[in-house]
Parts: sequence; C-alpha cells; structure tokens
Amino acid sequence: MQDEIPSQNTRLGILSAFGILVIWSGFLVFSRAGVQTSLTPGDITMLRFALAGAITVPFLWRWWPRQLPWWGAGLMVLCGPGAVYSMLTYEGLAQTSAAYGGIFTNASLPLFTVLVIVAVTGQWPARAQLVAIGIVVAGGVLFAAPGLMVTSENKAIGVVLLMATAAILSVYTFCLRYWRITPRQALVLINVPNAALILPLWALFLPSGLSGAAPEMIVGQTLFQALGPGFLAVILYALAAEHLGPAATAGFSAAVPATAALLAVPVLGEHLNLVEWTGIGVVTLGLLLLVRARR
Repeated sequence: MQDEIPSQNTRLGILSAFGILVIWSGFLVFSRAGVQTSLTPGDITMLRFALAGAITVPFLWRWWPRQLPWWGAGLMVLCGPGAVYSMLTYEGLAQTSAAYGGIFTNASLPLFTVLVIVAVTGQWPARAQLVAIGIVVAGGVLFAAPGLMVTSENKAIGVVLLMATAAILSVYTFCLRYWRITPRQALVLINVPNAALILPLWALFLPSGLSGAAPEMIVGQTLFQALGPGFLAVILYALAAEHLGPAATAGFSAAVPATAALLAVPVLGEHLNLVEWTGIGVVTLGLLLLVRARR
C-alpha cells in the first residue's frame, strides 16, 4: 500500500532543514579530511553506499515509490544525493576546500532550484522569495570573496564540479515535491540503486587507495557517510522538501557554508576574517527572510 503523505507542517520542515544543516556541514568538513588521505573519491563513495545500501535493501520491495514512471526513477537516482553527486562532491573537495564546497554546492542550490521550477512549471516564485534567495546567494559570495581572489587551474576545476552537484541536486529537489516522495521511499530510491551502481564500478574501474588508509579513517568515513548524509539526511531532505517546498529547502542549504566554516575551524584549522563573518551574517538574514516568505 502506498505511503500516505502527511499534511504540510512548517515546524517539522524547519527542524528537518536545520538537521540537514548539521549533517551537510559535517559532510563537507569530514569529506575534505577524507580526501586528504589516501582514500579516493571512489573509495569514499563505495564505503558510503555499501553500508547505506545494505541497511535499506531489505525494505526495497515495500518502500519503492511505485507512483514513479521508470524514467522518473532513473532521473532521481542519478540526480539525487547518490553516487554521481557524491563522486563530484568528493572530487571537488579534493581540488578546493571545505569553504569552497559549502559555497559552490549549497549557496548556488537555491538559484538552480528556481531555474528548474521556472523551466518545468513556467511560474516564478514570489518576489519576496526571490529577494531572499538573492540575499542568501550574495552572502555566500561575500563569504567566499577572500578565497576567490586567489585561483588556480585545479581550484577552477573543483568549482565547476561543485556547481555541477548543485545543478543536479536541484532537479532532485523539485522531483521530491512533484512526485510526492516520502522519506522512506527516498531512502530505497537513493541508496539501493546507487549501491548497485557504484560497487561494481569501484571494483572494476575506479582507482583506490583503500589499502593505504588507516583503519580508523575507513571505519569513521563509512559510518558517517552512510548514516549521516546517506541515511538520515535523505529522510530529513524529503521532509523539508514536502513541508517547506523546494525553494525554501534549497535556501536552507545555502546556510551550510557558514556552519561548515565554523566547524572547519577546530577540525581543519581554517579561520575566518571580517569579510567572511559578514558573509555569514548576510546568509543568515537571507535564510530568515526566505522562511518568512515561505510562511
């Protein structure tokens, strides 16, 4: 029997979105730490979906979203927070930093989401939402301004990869609401097919540094990547998209650069200057305005 979709609950949506902030901030910092070891982007992606897929595969038949056409399921598998998204993110973080990861994956997500909404429905969000999204994106750019003054070829490649993750995730964000995907359906839709995709690719084709990594790093990356962004964040993202809408959910994600930067101070030794703190304030203001506009 198909899962029932709950009525909209703004408070639940906001709590879910804040949970996403915490997990995604840790995801950027912890992933950056992982790719600085011998672990490759393919290794971390494999570890993530090997465990997440094993946890959810027993529920595949019961929770599969049968309202989806076959092409819709394929689109969401490829554009969701799955193997493609993870590989692009890890590779981008290997070329740049956690702060860049936050800016170019999350601060640009509201903009890409609006473009998807307009392209599919022909309808623009309310003016207040557009203004709020503009403030959030402007704050993210301001936050990254000091680092953007110094660039390199590798950093430019990393920026392109990170922005590509925002572009594809915006499609997934829209599809969650369009096809009324529940959190349980999102779990099996993302974890099981992507596990089936990445495991043979990793075993046969992708480079690996798994043998040279410390056991505690392997265990830590496996548990965090699978249970955090691979499991809990999928549930929270589906809840936020259902109860706040795709534009507001994407707007919450734009605050990740600020929270990721704060977490990176003790973990990665990164420090913030006055311009970056100002960017944090602007992002926070835009986020509050976006939630107010949604309500």
